[in-house]
Amino acid sequence: MTSRPSPAAAPSGDASRRSDNRRKVLLAAPRGYCAGVDRAVIAVEKALEQYGAPVYVRHEIVHNKYVVKTLEKKGAIFVDETEEVPEGNIVIFSAHGVAPVVHEEAARGKLATIDATCPLVTKVHKEAVRFANEDYDILLIGHEGHEEVIGTSGEAPEHITLVDGPEDVANVEVRDPDKVVWLSQTTLSVDETMETVDALKGRFPNLLSPPSDDICYATQNRQIAVKQMGAEADLVIVVGSKNSSNSVRLVEVALGAGARAAHLVDYAEEIDEAWLDGVSTVGVTSGASVPEILVHGVLDWLAQRGYEDVETVKAAEESIAFSLPKELRRDLRAEAKAATEG
Repeated sequence: MTSRPSPAAAPSGDASRRSDNRRKVLLAAPRGYCAGVDRAVIAVEKALEQYGAPVYVRHEIVHNKYVVKTLEKKGAIFVDETEEVPEGNIVIFSAHGVAPVVHEEAARGKLATIDATCPLVTKVHKEAVRFANEDYDILLIGHEGHEEVIGTSGEAPEHITLVDGPEDVANVEVRDPDKVVWLSQTTLSVDETMETVDALKGRFPNLLSPPSDDICYATQNRQIAVKQMGAEADLVIVVGSKNSSNSVRLVEVALGAGARAAHLVDYAEEIDEAWLDGVSTVGVTSGASVPEILVHGVLDWLAQRGYEDVETVKAAEESIAFSLPKELRRDLRAEAKAATEG
């Protein structure tokens, strides 16, 4: 359910919002592609340009239907497991990261690899390895089954316990309550993570925090922008796929900020016109794996229905860029061929 009942007594800000009948759109900034997603998508495109099709990608390079379909048309082949890639080919690891065992599988399969893991996810992996080497119990806050969580857990499976939200805290068992540290999935909401951290500290007062906040800058910035516009918007439309954790979180953040309704859509055609009943202000944003063309589609759809006035809600400036994977500077086709002949 992505709507909330109207409160019995609306606060003054909500009342003033409803009295303004001018139809307008609040457009969140920043939104869409983050530096890690941009790097991963370009890595696949460059690999196809340099080495030709096919290039295999283990799991979705990023969690977005449109991006995956676009890359498939260019010659990328997406697989669930490394073993599905024929010997001597190139395989790209997604932005969400993989466990060390996956690198081992690729080596056994004589595959050339390109690691498109987001550098911020790589940072969490390195923290997991370091704390495991120091014999800490690591409490990883994240969602069970998410690719990023699987990859991070694989760095030190004997030391890592997954904590899937504050309700999971009571089940946590550690060897030494004075030697415990928490890490987190990068795409969670800040509020959700800190609620879990506070619950963990209630059980383990000496819980150590990571050296820096593991929730990525892009996730935080997009949530801050949604919080700012959510209080003014009758309806918030989040462009993103249902398997995108950070996109799903934006819907939750919008509702928590005061939006009366919030919905997640992949494309403008998925918007239900009934959502616009009684709505004067629509907030629009997109998850960190969403190309801007999809947002433009939503804005055009809204403009055709009278929501032509677009006002930007700016929460932060983003200038971060990551260099492309170093493997793209090598002749991977030749390396893969040599591996199969060796």
